[in-house]
Amino acid sequence: MYISNQIDEHYDVIVVGAGPSGSMAAWHAARNGVKVLLLEKDREVGIPVRCAEGVAKEAIEELVEHPAPASWIAAEIKKFRLYSPNGTPVFVNIDEAGYVLHRRLFDYDLALKAASAGANLITHAAVFDVIKKNGAITGVRADVDGEKMNIRSSVVIAADGVESRVARWAGINSTVKLKDIDTCVQLTLANIQIDEDTCDFYFSSDFAPGGYAWVFPKGEGTANVGLGVSGNYGKKKTPEEFLQIYLERHFPSASVISKTVGGVPVDKTLKEIVTNGFLVVGDAAHQVNPISGGGITSGMIAGQIAGRVAAEAVKKGDVSKKSLNRYAKEWKKRVGKTHQQYYRLKEILLKFDEEDLNNIARDYLKLDEKKRNLLNLFKVAFKNNPTILIEIAKFLAPRKG
Repeated sequence: MYISNQIDEHYDVIVVGAGPSGSMAAWHAARNGVKVLLLEKDREVGIPVRCAEGVAKEAIEELVEHPAPASWIAAEIKKFRLYSPNGTPVFVNIDEAGYVLHRRLFDYDLALKAASAGANLITHAAVFDVIKKNGAITGVRADVDGEKMNIRSSVVIAADGVESRVARWAGINSTVKLKDIDTCVQLTLANIQIDEDTCDFYFSSDFAPGGYAWVFPKGEGTANVGLGVSGNYGKKKTPEEFLQIYLERHFPSASVISKTVGGVPVDKTLKEIVTNGFLVVGDAAHQVNPISGGGITSGMIAGQIAGRVAAEAVKKGDVSKKSLNRYAKEWKKRVGKTHQQYYRLKEILLKFDEEDLNNIARDYLKLDEKKRNLLNLFKVAFKNNPTILIEIAKFLAPRKG
């Protein structure tokens, strides 16, 4: 494992941001035998946590480690429960278990995997520009513990979050339309009564217009409780004000352990995620599920592909956009096409009003309990639109690889 404050003048690959997508990119680039630098602006990887921390068990164990270490897991999820605007609870059976992670520990261990593979991990390193030469990105400018320096590389991978500044400096438009970004606030609450194996989702224009509120259990009477509000509604109230309405109704006596705020791009993947000597991954590339707002595993898949493609391009001596575009093609084939479908579905769902949602809950509860799964929930919602149902069935079907 190599973690130090020593920085060389040139690397094969520089990754900006040590979240899950960035650490995966650094890990897979390093394990493919190239010289990697992983830069993280905060003093410690995994802090602060800006996420509800929910993931699919199968995806994490396939991408990282099987079985997942117990230290990563705050709760194992076996059920989803949705509350319609009038308070009707609807259970949705899920085919596979999920995890609520301890993101601080999970992110830290992912970065250690990158370091153990040979990547040089540097914290408190804020990138403030990229270096360009002859139309290609050839490195970054960074402030490392107060010292400004130019660091050269063959490839730069941007994993610096929503509305990536690094991508913009590289000439890629990473902005998000107001309607395609959810402003979110989350509290970790203690002293609350919850089902420890169930994630709850609440839909109401009173406290989550254009979005939803969530409760993700973390064990021992604690949970991540938050909400996301569509950017179109941000002028009415702040997310904190909306959350206060929700808390007064559902958790008036809870103790607050921590608070995070931020934006989530519920958008299509960026049109351009590659240029000469440069790749974009994770939230920076808008690779977040447009419906759920979850982006951990999709960002990790992108990082895995980007790290490998970057390493292979370096070893071939061709880091042109054409060579690196294999990343964009693989991403589209593996996840990106499904993301496009989810975005279309999100646009349709946003047209449902509260009466529609209440009626869907009512009709869904008429189904036999064994048939109450996600696909049948969508069947109820879109019973008069068979074209949409066919698309939903396609991307909810089990996939290989």
